[in-house]
Amino acid sequence: MRIRTTAKVASLATLAALALAACGAGSSSSGDSGSPAAVDGKGKTLSVLVNTNTLYPDQQKQWFSDMATKFKAKTGADLKYETFTSANEELQRIQTSVVSGQGPDVYSLGTTFTPTAVATGAFVQLGDDEWKKIGGKDRFNKATLGISGPSDKKLFGVPFVSRPFVMAYNKDILAAAGIDKPATTWDGLLEQAKKATDASKGQYGLAVAYKDNFDPWKFVWAMSVQAGNKIVDGDKAKLDDPAMKKAYETYFGWVTKDKVVNPAAVGWSNSQALAEFAAGKAAFFPMTTSNSIPTLDKSPLKDKYEYAIMPVAAPGDSSPKDGGTPAASILSGDNMVVADYSKNKDLAYAYMEMVTSKDEQLNYQKTFGDLPANAEGLKSLSSAPHMAAITEAAEKSFATPFTGAWGDIQLALLNVTVQSVPDLAAGNVPEATLNQRLKDAQDKAQSSLDRAGKQ
Repeated sequence: MRIRTTAKVASLATLAALALAACGAGSSSSGDSGSPAAVDGKGKTLSVLVNTNTLYPDQQKQWFSDMATKFKAKTGADLKYETFTSANEELQRIQTSVVSGQGPDVYSLGTTFTPTAVATGAFVQLGDDEWKKIGGKDRFNKATLGISGPSDKKLFGVPFVSRPFVMAYNKDILAAAGIDKPATTWDGLLEQAKKATDASKGQYGLAVAYKDNFDPWKFVWAMSVQAGNKIVDGDKAKLDDPAMKKAYETYFGWVTKDKVVNPAAVGWSNSQALAEFAAGKAAFFPMTTSNSIPTLDKSPLKDKYEYAIMPVAAPGDSSPKDGGTPAASILSGDNMVVADYSKNKDLAYAYMEMVTSKDEQLNYQKTFGDLPANAEGLKSLSSAPHMAAITEAAEKSFATPFTGAWGDIQLALLNVTVQSVPDLAAGNVPEATLNQRLKDAQDKAQSSLDRAGKQ
């Protein structure tokens, strides 16, 4: 058990400062040991924290209701969902619960936040008994376990869905612009976007969401690691690396200098960028996932769109760089973790078993588009429409560093864009301003790494 002293609580400037020794169950093991035992939850309520689905809010509310009904029938317990809307809010909710020792029983976390959550020591390490109650590790696609813990013997996160990033493209616009297939380099994509842009018709090469709460940092992460910058190299942060600056300049330049993005995109979330693409007003929609399929299949683009992997060669390069990471996507999706303070752990595992079953995973995919983490469910979709590039992206995805400091580092990367939105709206991010923001981000990232290293 953890003893929360006043000094420890006072040190909570950031979640990464809580890099306490993890406690929980013993080492995990593989294998499905048969059907989990029934759980009697009559008179109890399980609380689950999840991200608000801004693309499909009505469908998410219905899913909440459906799962609550099924969980009641399965366990006799009530199921209550709580939501967060941004990475910052996600971090704050974990912080608050870690300090107070109370809050949701189950947290659904973006995969890149899993290391930050694990570093608090506030979540259960999954052992043999826990995996048996969930249905066994073998029910999951092995790749989805890649960021569930610091090693395959120390796992905390139960994969819920997989979400590799790809880019959608409008086949008609590309054909009209004389483009045979999407580029595999960022420079090539920019040239294609220029060919496809006709601002007089309200048509642009790229649909990009600069004000989204989650996605902007993923662009610069990809471009930077492709150029050979690890971002975290041992105990050193490298957010002030020239490759990082080049990445931001490229990303910002699409709307300020190259004019291949609708100027209104400075204020867009991902759902608005998707709507722009679905309306046939953009040639490419980069940094999307399979969860865009339901929207596109109901749009005028139903038979006119396809997916491709995103570029794997850094800006300025004509092919993947030696020493770089040819990342088509971050290793992305959602993991579920169980709070160590929870008094409803068996109900938590029963919930995880229910929502990761093949049938529930396929129902979720049909509604929201996210790929199943369930191995049988994923296999059944291998020949489905639009899945070729998405599967390829999953195979070419790379994990972000498994460090308790990553949550702060991710937010530092995101906040460079957040702080630059007014400059983007004005048409230019001055170099000196970008340099200062990168310096500030570097300082915050290094400080967080230093704190994590001392715990």
